[in-house]
Amino acid sequence: MNPDLEELTRRLIAFRDARDWRQFHSMKNLILSASLEAAEIMELVQWKDDEAVEHAAQGDTDFRARLAEECADVLLYLLLICERAGIDLTEAAVAKIELNEKKYPVEKARGNAKKYTEL
Repeated sequence: MNPDLEELTRRLIAFRDARDWRQFHSMKNLILSASLEAAEIMELVQWKDDEAVEHAAQGDTDFRARLAEECADVLLYLLLICERAGIDLTEAAVAKIELNEKKYPVEKARGNAKKYTEL
């Protein structure tokens, strides 16, 4: 069974609280930690060309395991940030997709990497 974001957050909060770690989880520290974990994802691909990264992501089980772990770390910090700020991450993601649909209409953005302000 795959838990939804609410269940993941409940489990994460229980994990945190059992260890008395909330005291270390200020908003600033959580945001910094999310960024540091994202940087660890970047470290996995540092000095590799696009082709090597794509190949590793598709067939290298060690790379995929490390990538999965770092992605999970980022997600878990995002859940802690959202819990602390009272943000529903699923709702925020839906709203962001809808906003991007307006900023990047298909007829202008298809096949184009320009920022919406340049379309």
